[in-house]
Amino acid sequence: MAVLLAGCGNLSPFQEDPELRQTRTPATGGLTELPAPQEKLVAAVYRFRDQTGQYQPSENVASWSTAVTQGATSILLKAIDDSGWFDPIEREGISNLMNERQIIRSIRAEHGELGPLPPLLYAGLMLEGGIIGYDSNTMTGGMGARYLGIGGSTEFRQDKVTVYLRAVSTQNSRILKTVHSTETILSQKVDANVFRFVDESKILEGEAGYTVNEPATMAVTRAIEKAVEKLIMEGIRDGLWAVSEEDLAGLEDYMQAYDERRKARTEIDYFGRQLKERRGRLGMGLELEGQQYQGNYPNPLMRPSMILNTYLRLGANLYGNLSVHRGAIAAREHFETTYTGAHYALKGIFYPELTLSPYVKLGGGAMIAESEPFRYDFDFDHIYPYLTGAVGLEYMLTDRLGLNLAARGRYALTDGLDSVQKGRYNDYIWSLGGGLVIYGL
Repeated sequence: MAVLLAGCGNLSPFQEDPELRQTRTPATGGLTELPAPQEKLVAAVYRFRDQTGQYQPSENVASWSTAVTQGATSILLKAIDDSGWFDPIEREGISNLMNERQIIRSIRAEHGELGPLPPLLYAGLMLEGGIIGYDSNTMTGGMGARYLGIGGSTEFRQDKVTVYLRAVSTQNSRILKTVHSTETILSQKVDANVFRFVDESKILEGEAGYTVNEPATMAVTRAIEKAVEKLIMEGIRDGLWAVSEEDLAGLEDYMQAYDERRKARTEIDYFGRQLKERRGRLGMGLELEGQQYQGNYPNPLMRPSMILNTYLRLGANLYGNLSVHRGAIAAREHFETTYTGAHYALKGIFYPELTLSPYVKLGGGAMIAESEPFRYDFDFDHIYPYLTGAVGLEYMLTDRLGLNLAARGRYALTDGLDSVQKGRYNDYIWSLGGGLVIYGL
């Protein structure tokens, strides 16, 4: 009789932040740090519409739910009110407002109450625009590994939402200023599982994981708030409206702070994590691994390996990687040999702005067998060129210090790592390990 052990539980990878239960976002602070206006602008928003026509992406069934909120007008009204620069007036529900005023007039007439209603405010500005883009799966990726029934995987997906906002003069219909803002919506899934036969009649099975989906509404809110801030500050810069006399002397400081905010918070996700450049141009690291050879002999043994890495950034998410490594391979009762080698590879980081990002390495090199510790026979019979590849995760402990976990393979282009040339395939080495990397400059 087989015994099945299964367990499941709830994992919470993030501590709950009270601000996440509110409508505030990391971009809301920028609206509260604006200089005061010389005079508030009366602004009308008729409708800030979803112009994307996008429905929620679904892999299995058709979904008629919209991808983004249909209440963007309310979000925009809240943002312009928070800025302190506008007196927002009701226009989206103007028909309801006019009906209500007509009811008031009728009731006053019935009861003999005299006096007209006060006039409605009229707007000097109209704020127009909408959510004009929702791009799903702009970037997807992941990685996984399994060995002897034990494994795990991680996946991530990135969507983007774009809003445009313009200020229109109601007196001459001139478009005074147009701005836009783009925000990222992130989703991430991490899971681990095990399925093993403990013995002939017992099975061990377990799984754990979590999924994080950033709310699209909060991304829209961030984009709108950043657009409102940009509209105000760019309007000040172009002389469309003026700041108060009290803040006029410090206007240059406000502009500098605004420019620094824009540069520093180019991307901020729902959990307040700042998406920014976390690595320098140059890097150096050390990794320790356990490696195992696969070749002509049975019963291969796990042996240690050490790798010294140097990195040079070639692009936004691409590094050149020069490595020197030393490690042993062995098979029980047959042989044990130590090899020293070097290779050059390209390291591609899928999402360099995130704290945790998967990466891949592809390259080639050569290794040489040691006849004695640190003694080599420099002849072609003892030098083995190889191709190498790795998949891993890099977690940035700080903006310059990273922790790597990786699975790596080295496939020899010539057979004979175990001194036997036999079979259809050449010998190869696989390894699991991790280490630290320090980036600078």
